[in-house]
Amino acid sequence: MNAPLIFNVHETKTQLSKLLERAHAGEELTIAKAGVPYARLMPLARPKGPRTPGAMAHLNLTFDERAFDPMTHDELAEWGLV
Repeated sequence: MNAPLIFNVHETKTQLSKLLERAHAGEELTIAKAGVPYARLMPLARPKGPRTPGAMAHLNLTFDERAFDPMTHDELAEWGLV
């Protein structure tokens, strides 16, 4: 296993664009303040592919028009929102 890549805050501020590119390329970087690890810069999971409109159409989901009505005071209370 490779040693973690550690960068101090000052270096991170001056090289942020380059470090972002490295993270985007798959590297995991640690940002340290006074030698203490503070944060991790890592790539986000890549999307599995383009979204397909209507991909869930086969579920035949329908909604009662009342589903879009404002909640009553009692309903809000049940959810702990009042």
